[in-house]
Amino acid sequence: MRNLIGGLIVLLASCFVHAEDWPARPIRFVVPWTPGGLADIAARAFNDQVSRTLGQPVVTDYKPGAGGMVGTAEIARATPDGYTIGMGNLAPLTILPSLFKDMQYNVEKDLVAVTMFAASPLVLASSNAFPAKTVAEVVAAARANPGKLNYASVGVGTAQHLIFEIFRRKDGIEMQHIPYKGTSTSLPALISDQVQLTFETLPSLLPQIRAGKVRAIAVTTPQRVPQLPDVPTLTEVGYPEIDVVTWYAVIVPAGTPRAIIERLYKEYTAAAQTPEIQKFLSEQGLVYLQNAPGQFAQRIRAESARWAQIIREQNIRVTRQ
Repeated sequence: MRNLIGGLIVLLASCFVHAEDWPARPIRFVVPWTPGGLADIAARAFNDQVSRTLGQPVVTDYKPGAGGMVGTAEIARATPDGYTIGMGNLAPLTILPSLFKDMQYNVEKDLVAVTMFAASPLVLASSNAFPAKTVAEVVAAARANPGKLNYASVGVGTAQHLIFEIFRRKDGIEMQHIPYKGTSTSLPALISDQVQLTFETLPSLLPQIRAGKVRAIAVTTPQRVPQLPDVPTLTEVGYPEIDVVTWYAVIVPAGTPRAIIERLYKEYTAAAQTPEIQKFLSEQGLVYLQNAPGQFAQRIRAESARWAQIIREQNIRVTRQ
């Protein structure tokens, strides 16, 4: 027993010293998507700031595949020493675990959510040819024309798809879901009125909204977004349960020393407050949502439960490609 206690003391002491000395070398930041997209741009913007305050480079390592699950699994498997961290996102952490049974990681057991450092509001947008200009008018049009209106998403089981399922469940309306492989095909379909409605991220829609090619009807954040100050939130018009953003976050492997987690939270939170990052977020159509230590982990649990219920009740199935 004495040897066991002594061993535990040594182990705890070594972890403490390790955390106090961290970082002593460059940090690997896994991005579960390909270079050049918004996730990559956001990661590099924040990591440039954090590199300066940590005194060590935070180096991007791209591990794309399976909707972000490949890179997320890479983070979960990493040695929990603070030298492999990465980007968490809505789909691989809260939606996909309810769609696939053969997951290579367990969000609760294998990962620690540190902080959400940027978020993209979703916008309910319509084609200009579609006459409805408010959410109430959208619902009325759907009720008057059951099954005749089309809405686009970027895939079955995405947040863009599942939000419409919330409408379907709450309002008892029927619309045809047209899934596309990405915004490069879904947005032209909206502009040409092949589909009448979509939920899509603000960065993807903002240029089309500003150019007058599509109409913004509502946003999914609890407060209006500065880029669209005249567009109401869904909460304002009677849908408080649709508080949805696609977020960009720091996650680490389970077992990472608490002192390192606290330091990461501090540095990424501080980076979000800098004028450079505030300017970057505004230009990209992103927002920063303040989240206290532990609050982001609670959000993941709540969102996971919500999506799981919708997927189960609506019997949503998806085949892995």
